Amino acid sequence: MRSKNWNTALTGLLLAPIPLVARAEIYLTETQAAAVLFPGIQMEPRVMTLSSDEIKQIKKAKNNDQGLKPNVRVFWGPHKEALFIDTVLGKHEFITYAVAIDFPGQVKGIEIMDYRETYGYQIRDKEWRKTFVGKTPKDPLKLDKDIPNISGATLSSKHVTDGVRRVLQTYEIFKDRI
Repeated sequence: MRSKNWNTALTGLLLAPIPLVARAEIYLTETQAAAVLFPGIQMEPRVMTLSSDEIKQIKKAKNNDQGLKPNVRVFWGPHKEALFIDTVLGKHEFITYAVAIDFPGQVKGIEIMDYRETYGYQIRDKEWRKTFVGKTPKDPLKLDKDIPNISGATLSSKHVTDGVRRVLQTYEIFKDRI
């Protein structure tokens, strides 16, 4: 009789829904990202607008339109330094990251601010993020060529790389307006 109770209990456990573990991490706020990437520099937020021709120019130049919106929020420093907060799709969820650009247009650094994917969080690795430093709009920024791919985070790596390339193109357009 006891084994019958155990069988019923085990069957109930096996048929019970198993909760999926979701990974969602917020690592930095916008203010914290600005302080990390531009320590001691006062950054002023502004909303900048891309014209339809400028959007077409960015799409054509880098064949990338994921996340391209006409209104872009940019934090500007006193010497045309810029901090872009951008969002790209990983595999299923969004990744929010910050790109710091020095004048005249080199990547100073990137920080992953918010990562919601279950896998691929290795894009937060400092060594991988350092591969973007010094890149300009003239660099191809191609995954597996000048930016290494991360096994297990291929889509996250690709989409962040594409996003940084798009941000650099956007900076080129905006820097003359400041």
